[in-house]
Amino acid sequence: MINRPDTRSQRLKRHKRVRAKISGTPERPRLNVFRSETNIYAQIIDDVNGVTLVSASSLEKDFSCDGTKSDAAKQVGVNVAQRAKAKGIDTVVFDRGGYVYHGRVKALAEGAREGGLQF
Repeated sequence: MINRPDTRSQRLKRHKRVRAKISGTPERPRLNVFRSETNIYAQIIDDVNGVTLVSASSLEKDFSCDGTKSDAAKQVGVNVAQRAKAKGIDTVVFDRGGYVYHGRVKALAEGAREGGLQF
């Protein structure tokens, strides 16, 4: 019998390792990404105060994007960047959440950069 690796626990281990080094401050909060099978979520978090400042996801009622999941991820990145700009946030620390910087995670990051966030 072949034992498959538990990819979720491996991702969480990577995420904990990165989170030991990266933290969001009020001046430069953390842009966190969570990727599920069908949707993608992004939050801008101030870790010092433990507050989520801005969030966006592909699951929102007013969200509409025709195309692939990568297209939806890019649109989520643009949405979170616009909401952050409205709150006066323009620089963030990118936290890929233990995922590989490829595909939907990369598309979200590029969308956030297009929306005006710097990281």
